[in-house]
Amino acid sequence: MTSPEREYTSVTRIAGPLMAVSGVGDAAYGEVVEVRLPDGERRLGQVLESRLDLAVIQVFGGTGDLDTEATAVRFTGEPLRMAVSPEILGRTFDGAGRPADRGGAVIPEEVREIAGASINPTARLYPEDCIETGISAIDVMNTLVRGQKLPVFSAAGLPHSRLAAQIARQARVLGEDDEFAIVFGAMGITAEEERFFLGEFEETGALEHAVLFVNRADDPAIERIVTPRCALTAAEYLAFSLGMHVLVILQDITTYCEALREVSAAREEVPARRGYPGYMYTDLASIFERAGRIRGQKGSITQLPIISMPDDDITHPVPDLTGYITEGQIVLSRDLHRKGVYPPIDVLPSLSRLMPGGIGAGKTREDHGAVSDQLYAAYARGRRLESLIAVIGEEGLTPIDRLYMQFAERFENEFVGQGAAGGRGITAGLDLAWDLLSAFPDEELRRIDPALIAVHARRESG
Repeated sequence: MTSPEREYTSVTRIAGPLMAVSGVGDAAYGEVVEVRLPDGERRLGQVLESRLDLAVIQVFGGTGDLDTEATAVRFTGEPLRMAVSPEILGRTFDGAGRPADRGGAVIPEEVREIAGASINPTARLYPEDCIETGISAIDVMNTLVRGQKLPVFSAAGLPHSRLAAQIARQARVLGEDDEFAIVFGAMGITAEEERFFLGEFEETGALEHAVLFVNRADDPAIERIVTPRCALTAAEYLAFSLGMHVLVILQDITTYCEALREVSAAREEVPARRGYPGYMYTDLASIFERAGRIRGQKGSITQLPIISMPDDDITHPVPDLTGYITEGQIVLSRDLHRKGVYPPIDVLPSLSRLMPGGIGAGKTREDHGAVSDQLYAAYARGRRLESLIAVIGEEGLTPIDRLYMQFAERFENEFVGQGAAGGRGITAGLDLAWDLLSAFPDEELRRIDPALIAVHARRESG
């Protein structure tokens, strides 16, 4: 490591958010540097690359007003760290982990590297406990399990910000009395979105058990690279030092990847798909894999990252690579949004791969899995019939077909479209599902055991 006393004025090049310093032979990757501007202002930076007699530094705060002749760089010999303590709950920080409210500096109980530590695969516990979000399209159809990483695939103009705030307000660990916390990391959001999130957290009281990290659109893009890592460092402290169950919401991972692309272009690296760096998969994995449960630890980290899909393209590199790392996806639908359905979650392409381990008797309810399967099958058939009508017309539908058409409409408007006024618990969601399925004769409920039908089904009179 470099001695903290060594300072260099040999800045040779500035390109975008990067700065090259010559004559440095012992800089370490990830080492924090202090950049002193000609007017005395100081900014932090981080070593991105170290070669023979050359260090490439990413500067937090931008490089637009730096001068190669009069800028000094001091190498601290330390990686980027963050102070954590129980008092971070209820606090708001900027994208680089600096206090952004009036609470002053955090008095540290620990100072942790934001890079985190890898979880030994043999120490991981399989996620098996449900987190109730209050959103039936998630809780009943695509259940979020404690320790899971389940992204939300959205697009421009869809209400993912509103959904993220609602989940942060309503989420709780089902059947647990342990403390629950939200860590919210926002990257590249507008000032209007910032006011919305802060207002939501403060007005609903959710801020008391939350930690917010906010990187705005007018903040340096380079800070977005450290924002999710600061958020996850706070989450790891709350989960594995204080024993809390933590839900981490990261919005928006696509803007994070665009910051990666900007840095990669400044380094003149050979681009991969659509200009993104070839190491983006590994970089995203270093974020997503910090979720989980650890054997012998009381707490847990669950991730719900928001992924915006440019041009509604689910094959775009960011959602595509995310799908390989995470355990499913929640997909927002533009068609449902146009119909006025909120939240506009399309349950057909959505999936929670860990759902079977988190539901059932003793966890949610014994009929949960069967009801979810039956809802999916009935809704899928109703959607197929909508396409068929364009060919054969409504006159060609059988009475049973009409029941499925009516079910699909009610499912979208009553079950999925629950509104933003309040959450709906899993038990209430399952009861509503039985009400919708009661329109079918028993022989159509092929995915539900007859014994469960006898216990739970409620038939409409007449």
